[in-house]
Amino acid sequence: MQMLSRAWRHTLVRHATLAVLGLLVAVVVLMSVDDFRNRQLTELAYMALAAGGLTLLTGINGQISLGHGAFMAIGAYTTALLLQDPETALPLPLVLLASLLVALVVGVLVGVAAARLHGPYLAGATLTLAIAVPGIARYFSTTLGGEQGLRVTSPEPPAWFLDALFFLTGTEPSNSQYYAILGWTLLVVVFFLLANLIRGRVGRRWAAVRDDEVAAELAGINLARARVSAFTVSAAVAGLAGALMAIQIRLAAPTAFELTLSLTLLTAIVLGGLGTLSGAIIGSVVLVYTARIATDVGTAQGLDSIAAAELAPLVYGTVMILVILLAPAGLVGSLLRWRAARAARGADRRTTPPAARPTDPHHPDGPADQQRRPVATTKGDQP
Repeated sequence: MQMLSRAWRHTLVRHATLAVLGLLVAVVVLMSVDDFRNRQLTELAYMALAAGGLTLLTGINGQISLGHGAFMAIGAYTTALLLQDPETALPLPLVLLASLLVALVVGVLVGVAAARLHGPYLAGATLTLAIAVPGIARYFSTTLGGEQGLRVTSPEPPAWFLDALFFLTGTEPSNSQYYAILGWTLLVVVFFLLANLIRGRVGRRWAAVRDDEVAAELAGINLARARVSAFTVSAAVAGLAGALMAIQIRLAAPTAFELTLSLTLLTAIVLGGLGTLSGAIIGSVVLVYTARIATDVGTAQGLDSIAAAELAPLVYGTVMILVILLAPAGLVGSLLRWRAARAARGADRRTTPPAARPTDPHHPDGPADQQRRPVATTKGDQP
């Protein structure tokens, strides 16, 4: 038992255990819901994946990016080009790897160019990227399909995967279940790697640059290298998310990767809580499901489809305002702050002696001036 307790304290063991359990739960859920829910959960997977990459850049390293939708577009178009001809298409794992690497290379170039930019200047540079990439896709219409985009031929599930799931569950999975399981497998694996990266030496350097650049530089940290590495990893994760998105919607078009997508990703990590991977998932859940629930409620109340669709932004904006007012650190961030404050209060009560406690009528032991003290006797009081 003591050995298990020591192993659980080890970060790698704890993260690996949570990843395996999370993946098993995800597979069970995905195999038990219909195709429509699987498509929704696949959307949640690639949105959470991109939000997780942005969390690393903005929440951990402190760089504000308004252009992460552009890296998703790069991954999506790479996937579409590699899968355009079914006869010569590469295997899906190689396609995903290629999309990640192309986005990684672009991330290195952009990261080097933006390494000396801060705050609004960096946000402006990445905003330019978010606007430029869809424009480039429209301009090179012969290769990239123009406004209509490129159709993505989604590959069929491999036979070994179908056999393995049939052996485990007794049912043959559909294509939507296959892509949902693929998406959640990628999400779990990438988040496992990111969690260990953030907790390791590299993550501590990123956080040091975010907290105090002068102190980080005095400690021997190369600021430019730290920023470029964070930007590169974040861009690669976004490219992988874009590849999964293209396979799911079977299209890579400029309208799917406008500035709105980049702002949506930034909103997700703010709602969930900057600097936490769990916050990226929670924020993505809010974004993906709030609009759909609002639309369904509007339709159930007798609104037509257009009016019900217009109700979604109103509900979404209201939710965002409430979260900012009631939980300014995000949902997960505010919960962590509350737990830390509660633990600190408990530690103070255990360590502070009664005579040093402040005068507080609501103190568990009563006000300090009313607490029981030993009565001192003088010589004249003795019999």
